[in-house]
Amino acid sequence: MVSNSQRSQELANQEILRARHCHKEPQNSLKVGGLFAGIGGIELGFKRAGFEISWANEIDKHAAITYKLNHEHTLFEKDIRKLQVDEVSKIDILTGGFPCQAFSIAGYRKGFQDDRGNVFFEILRFIDALSPQVIFLENVKNLQSHDNGNTFKIILNELQERGYFIKHKVLNSAEYANVPQNRERIYIVGFRDKDAYNRFSFPQPIKLTKSVNELIDDEVEERFYYTSSRYYDQLKQEMKRSDTVYQWRRKYVRENKSKLCPTLTANMGTGGHNVPLIIDKKDIRKLTPRECARFQGYDDNFIFSDKMALSHLYKQIGNSVTVPVIEAIAKEIKKALRA
Repeated sequence: MVSNSQRSQELANQEILRARHCHKEPQNSLKVGGLFAGIGGIELGFKRAGFEISWANEIDKHAAITYKLNHEHTLFEKDIRKLQVDEVSKIDILTGGFPCQAFSIAGYRKGFQDDRGNVFFEILRFIDALSPQVIFLENVKNLQSHDNGNTFKIILNELQERGYFIKHKVLNSAEYANVPQNRERIYIVGFRDKDAYNRFSFPQPIKLTKSVNELIDDEVEERFYYTSSRYYDQLKQEMKRSDTVYQWRRKYVRENKSKLCPTLTANMGTGGHNVPLIIDKKDIRKLTPRECARFQGYDDNFIFSDKMALSHLYKQIGNSVTVPVIEAIAKEIKKALRA
């Protein structure tokens, strides 16, 4: 028989070994730097896939508060145009869910110096300086068709001219994350190494098993209910099902007939447009920030400040990514690099 003292010593030794292993592991892990980090959904997805996050950048002060509540690595809280490349460390993967700002071929021909307002060129500045093995970018589905496809063409050309082999695909959260949200986003992955590029494939679709009701709380605060809204009578008349999510679209109600949550947006907390609504056991109400976070694949241990205005929380979640989609892609990137 093993005595209590021997068992305690064994457990202590195991903890020492585990600590040493955890200490050494990052030295061999692939390092990630994130631009336009928001609350860190992309970073969290890569971390879940086994990557080490070295640093990130975010300009929004409210998103930065949430970010720092959940991540320990360095966050540069400043405009990307003011972030110098010598401030950040070398990384293997550069990520970014960048905003799509319009630029035409005509404007592009003037050169980068005449189009400093477009943040995509800031991404190129970091690519040129850091030469990461992999580039990972996320954007709205319509990026492909913006300006008759010219915007996307410029983006691909600029990356390819820097020696990257590019694959891109539109993925829906409901099909690739087991999350009941209809959210289509385009993902762009670039590899410096052609063999890694050839080995990489986007993840396969998975079966959706989670329902809307599984992500909804039984009890929420009274402030989320629409009983005092001037639209309540119209909502009551048009909202009949409790197994889906509706949207208030300024003047009318849209029902998601696929029993999914519609695409969560940054302005869903303002009250006037895109507000996600449900019928719970009590009455008609909007989704809480925590419920919205679940529809983006965040665990309940992800921290949101209870001192922050709801509008900021809704904006942060609507601007974020569906974390399990990022994790699935990151795992495929890892396979391609280490095969």
